[in-house]
Amino acid sequence: MFNLKVHNESIDFKGFNVEISVKREDLIHPFISGNKYRKLKFNIEKAMELKHDTLLTFGGAFSNHIAAVASVGKVYNFKTIGIIRGEELKNISNLNATLKFAKDCGMHFEFVSREDYRKKTSQDFIEALRDKFGEFYLIPEGGTNDLAVKGCEEILKEEDCKFDYICCAVGTGGTISGLINASSKSQKVLGFPALKGDFLHKDIRKFAHQDNWELINDYHFGGYGKIKPELITFINTFKGNYNIPLDPIYTGKMMFGIFDLIKKQFFPENSKILVIHTGGLQGIAGMNKVLSQKNLPLIEI
Repeated sequence: MFNLKVHNESIDFKGFNVEISVKREDLIHPFISGNKYRKLKFNIEKAMELKHDTLLTFGGAFSNHIAAVASVGKVYNFKTIGIIRGEELKNISNLNATLKFAKDCGMHFEFVSREDYRKKTSQDFIEALRDKFGEFYLIPEGGTNDLAVKGCEEILKEEDCKFDYICCAVGTGGTISGLINASSKSQKVLGFPALKGDFLHKDIRKFAHQDNWELINDYHFGGYGKIKPELITFINTFKGNYNIPLDPIYTGKMMFGIFDLIKKQFFPENSKILVIHTGGLQGIAGMNKVLSQKNLPLIEI
């Protein structure tokens, strides 16, 4: 798709004998960045191979995935259809930043109730969509399928074998599955879920071929899309100290967790930690709108 220029940036964590490097996957492309690029790469190739001209996918109102699929459609001349969770959103005249961007890229929205959205993987629901829209190439919510995992396996390079720990944020489990498959057996892969609940283990085991991984479930801040002032402060301080922006849904929570675990001496001395920055920065504008309405501090962009 694109010529990749991903690089690692070091973080000096003073007072603790660990080394942290951040793999800046967020810099791959301004709109199709991070794990979204990786997940879509082979899916787009397959869609082209099958001569599809339409991509259909699913997501919420602030979905990084929706924005990325819309952008891919614009770049590669696909029609795009987004099945959006929340029927009430179709009556809102001013779309949030994520949906406005997707619309400007040419995406057609189909707003469905939360009850119907839960049927998104059922054959009857998908067939009803085909009856309405005609043939399309289906990309699951979050983009996770076998081809997405294959793409995420390309995140790790030979030079990354020197790291003891690989850390990433977790949504649907596709990115961490690719990292697990591409890691060496001597490495430990740590996932930081953005959602509450312990259901992800089953989803990850569908795709992951090794057992050298663990989910750290203590840093979701109340669940998907939930945020607290201490997280905002951390994200802004982190950007000020290291000039690396973080998003509040995924990478901010992950990095908060990593720093907290370091302070709690979770990592052995002299550990080398590689943190995967999976992008998602487009969601900051939408979150800031929510924070403003609640009279909370804003995330610096």
